[in-house]
Amino acid sequence: MEPVILFVLENSPYKQAGFDCYDKQRNALTYTGNNPVVAHPPCQLWGKMAKINYIRWGGEHNRPGNDGGCFKFALDAVNRCGGVLEHPAGSYAWPEYGLVKPLPNQWTKSGDGWTCEVWQSAYGHKANKKTWLYYKGKGKPKDPIWDRPKGTHQIGFYDQRGKERNKPTLSKYEANATPKAFMEYLIELAREA
Repeated sequence: MEPVILFVLENSPYKQAGFDCYDKQRNALTYTGNNPVVAHPPCQLWGKMAKINYIRWGGEHNRPGNDGGCFKFALDAVNRCGGVLEHPAGSYAWPEYGLVKPLPNQWTKSGDGWTCEVWQSAYGHKANKKTWLYYKGKGKPKDPIWDRPKGTHQIGFYDQRGKERNKPTLSKYEANATPKAFMEYLIELAREA
């Protein structure tokens, strides 16, 4: 069965490749099928800046973890159908939902699934973009590229430790985009699930 892609950007490369995709308009929370999934739940309220932004700006819409149930839905879909979930390294969702923090350069058992850390720069992303994966399938998943090449760009704000540490900053779209080679790896994982 071909994987279904949950929580994609409107102009996602998955759509361009012809996959069945659920973006904001289609609403991934309505997926009830049984095909394996590749899930990219929204991460801004689970990342390292979520708590700081909440302190700074307040508002229920900025409350860390208040993603309308998206992460939980994505995790449940992977556990129900098989597949893979992708989130930024250090995501607060990992401990919140009892997922095991990955060990370096290996898949780590986490309940009925597996976790690992991948640098998307190994797949062509311009920034390091450290990413955690959660996989559930028939067995241990295929290894990703474990390389950790330094990115030529950065995501987010400039480094406050001095100009010499700064790199060109990616646009929001470039920062969020999934490199084609990484997309192909995630699709392969979901197909094996």
